[in-house]
Amino acid sequence: MNAKGITPILNVADIAASFAWFQKWGWRKCWDWGTPPTFGAVGSGECEIFLCQGGQGGRGRGTNASTFTSDGDEECDKGVWMSVWVDDVDAVHKQCVAAGLDVTFPPTDMPWNVREMHVRHPDGHVFRVSKGLEEAEEG
Repeated sequence: MNAKGITPILNVADIAASFAWFQKWGWRKCWDWGTPPTFGAVGSGECEIFLCQGGQGGRGRGTNASTFTSDGDEECDKGVWMSVWVDDVDAVHKQCVAAGLDVTFPPTDMPWNVREMHVRHPDGHVFRVSKGLEEAEEG
C-alpha cells in the first residue's frame, strides 16, 4: 500500500457550531453538503478535517478539566485525539485563549522532544498542537 493522504472524520453534534469553533481557531470552512448541511470540511494550510453531524464515529466530552495532568485523564474524553503540527505552539495557545477555547493542557516541553498543548472541541475531540524541539547542538 502507498497511502496518498488521510482525512479524519469527526462526529459533531452541530455542524454550524463546529464550523464557527474551527474558525475561532484560525481554520477555514472549505465546503458543506446537504440541505441543511450535515457534512462538510474545514481546512488549515494543506490539512483538511471532515465534519459529520451525528455520525461516522463517536464523540463525547468527559468530566476532566484538563488532559495530561494525572494518570488516565486522557481516557475521559470519548472523542478523537489527533496531533496538529505547527510552527509556533505558543502563538496557537495565545490565539486559543483569546478566542475562549477550551485549552486543557498549556504549552509544555515534553520528554519526547516536542513542545505541545491541547485544545478540546465542544464534542470532546482533543487536538495535540505540537512542534518538535530543536536538539541541542553538541560542542
